[in-house]
Amino acid sequence: MSITDIIFETFTALRANKVRTGLTMLGIVIGISSVIALVSIGNGAQASINASIQSIGSNLIIVMPGASRGAGVTVSAGRGSAQTLTLADATAIASGVQNIAGVAPEISSRKQVTAKGTNTNTTITGTTPAYTTVRNFEVDDGQFISDANVSSNAKVAVLGPTTATDLFGDGNEAVGQNIRIGAVQFKVIGVTKAKGGSGFQNPDDAVYIPVTSDGLFLQGNEYLSDISISAASAGDATQVQTDVTNLLLDRHHISDPTLADFSTVNQADIIAAAGSVTQTFTLLLGAVAGISLLVGGIGIMNMMLTTVTERTREIGLRKAIGAKARDVSRQFLVESVVLTFLGGAIGVALGMIVSRLVSASGLIQTHVSSGSVLLAFGVSAGIGIVFGYYPARRASKLNPIEALRFE
Repeated sequence: MSITDIIFETFTALRANKVRTGLTMLGIVIGISSVIALVSIGNGAQASINASIQSIGSNLIIVMPGASRGAGVTVSAGRGSAQTLTLADATAIASGVQNIAGVAPEISSRKQVTAKGTNTNTTITGTTPAYTTVRNFEVDDGQFISDANVSSNAKVAVLGPTTATDLFGDGNEAVGQNIRIGAVQFKVIGVTKAKGGSGFQNPDDAVYIPVTSDGLFLQGNEYLSDISISAASAGDATQVQTDVTNLLLDRHHISDPTLADFSTVNQADIIAAAGSVTQTFTLLLGAVAGISLLVGGIGIMNMMLTTVTERTREIGLRKAIGAKARDVSRQFLVESVVLTFLGGAIGVALGMIVSRLVSASGLIQTHVSSGSVLLAFGVSAGIGIVFGYYPARRASKLNPIEALRFE
């Protein structure tokens, strides 16, 4: 039989029982569309997480205090709970480490903020002018904290847009107004541009004040919550992290790095860890969807076996007039592959539509990769071959005399 004859016979056989053909294809359609949609959601989640991490700063390295332990207490209070980093450490890093774009010491806490009869509980971040460089911040109205504000312990504040709205209402001028953080009054000198939430902290819902004012008026000590450092380039980040670690070990008179009273985190490490988690999540979603493909493959095998039984006399007649076993086998195998390939094509289209609908809903921006589409087509063709092989082989082995006598 020629290729043209095989294709003609294939579509004739599939059209002979449209309902059964459609229901058999449905399993493949659902399986392929589920794989495409769920993998695209996983890819979109990974891209969203990476974008959120990138938005907190460029080539970022964060230095955090170590874990605090009381005398005779073996239970750690958690990394970052000790008071070991000071403003002097940040100054030493800025002057003693090369290839850095900025160093921003930070004191973070949550406090009640009031203004003109309104109040909100938000994050208070004491920092320096370098914070805008290190954390990719821009000011929408007014100005950010200046070096003069830091050196003079000025009682000035810059609000995130969410905090400004909570305190003064939407569209109302916040710059020039006064707010109270606890019992201390601060004057608003600026409002930052919206960035959106990242992780557990929303930079739009925060108040930024000079680090010295935070330590003097709110905390009552000189200790920092962390030090954010921006490397000059991504290639410099690892070396900068090493240099910062060595400098602080020397300043804190620690000879054994395993006993360091601080820790450093590289932004690239955070992205890699988040990527590993989301990749595992994506593979899990794909595996769950793959189960439906297996079920669809079994459905195809069942249909092909039924077809072989129904067409036993036809097979016997073909073999009686000279058709070889490989011709019969090829005929049924092609039917199985075409069935799954058509189901795969419909499934890919449906999966892409579902992905677009999810993106349009605003829940998450999905991303359909070409690799997942090619994989879907490959899997659909593979299912047709694997699950169609046995029925095709069974058809080719039929004895023509017995087949012609079959009722």
